[in-house]
Amino acid sequence: MEHVAFADPDDLGARIAEARGRASLTQAQLADAVELDRSTIAKLERGLRRVSALELARIADALGERIEWFVTEPPPSIVAHRNLQEAGAVSPRIDRDVERVARTVEFVARHDDRLVLASPSPLRRPETIADVESAAVSARGLLHLDDAEPFRDASARAADLGLLVFSFDLGPDGADAASILLEQGGVAVVNGTLRVGRRRLAVVHELGHHLFADEYAVDWRIAEQDDDGAWEARLDRFARAVLLPPAGLRRRWSELRQHGDDLRTAAVRIGSGYRVDMSTLARRLAELALVDPEDARQIRSVRTTRADIVEFNLLVHDELAAPSLPRRYEESVLRLYRSESVSAARAIDLLFDAWDEDDLPSPPMLPEGAIWEFVS
Repeated sequence: MEHVAFADPDDLGARIAEARGRASLTQAQLADAVELDRSTIAKLERGLRRVSALELARIADALGERIEWFVTEPPPSIVAHRNLQEAGAVSPRIDRDVERVARTVEFVARHDDRLVLASPSPLRRPETIADVESAAVSARGLLHLDDAEPFRDASARAADLGLLVFSFDLGPDGADAASILLEQGGVAVVNGTLRVGRRRLAVVHELGHHLFADEYAVDWRIAEQDDDGAWEARLDRFARAVLLPPAGLRRRWSELRQHGDDLRTAAVRIGSGYRVDMSTLARRLAELALVDPEDARQIRSVRTTRADIVEFNLLVHDELAAPSLPRRYEESVLRLYRSESVSAARAIDLLFDAWDEDDLPSPPMLPEGAIWEFVS
């Protein structure tokens, strides 16, 4: 039986052990799943026995990994992150997802020279609240937003700054988001299980990591910290400031209240206009001293109803609903498919199964004499 020869047995064994740990399987359970003895799995993980290509394929399938994950080096930022973990620490699912996205984007970029991701000069890391607000103004400038307009089309605008945002269903217990810098640009994965306002907040939070050049970040619960001295809390405020710019928010809040809108109505109108959740809006209004703590508490409890949508003529958007891929990335994969650089099956794989083969365009018709290129 042919054996995989392009990976060191010790390294490959360590990768198998790591993947088995992430899947929460014992050696015996993995052995049963791939029809091998437990002792064989033990030898593979210790580098005492080479694994065949067929065995590796079975192991990869059982552990929910791609074969390339076992035999190629991950992006350096992922390695750096792993080296900081405690020995034996179980990586969250989002670790695996963001690594797969990083590998896949790097593959597509290598084969499509039109997929060029920007790497803007890093913004200075903010140390104070004033710094955070100033950094948000700078970020909005990079996004070509004025001091009042809503931050719409978050994925497309993030891509303009080199951050490709992917949304997958990670479940209610999954992390909110994660991001990683690539050699050029970066990628972020957002938990599509979140409500739309929370997804958008997560995108801007990860954009902050990207603009401040944080190599790797996993954010479990964005905007649930209260310590403004912590880096993640400063990033939360940065995200709120990008989504809800002070000048625009103050002006709009004053207009609505002066024209007779009650607290709830004003909050619903602004939340819809800026496409933020009520928790984010309440915190931003409070930190700008536009509401007192009791008003903030009431706003936080507001839920937009169907009647609100009709009576206030609100626009409903389900931005970044899972699965969602960056348009720029989808266009790149389609170019590879149209140029016959990848097959239909490979294109669907590169599109993370968010597309069906029926969604792909028809392959180009070959010229009449092209057959001689294959048979001559």
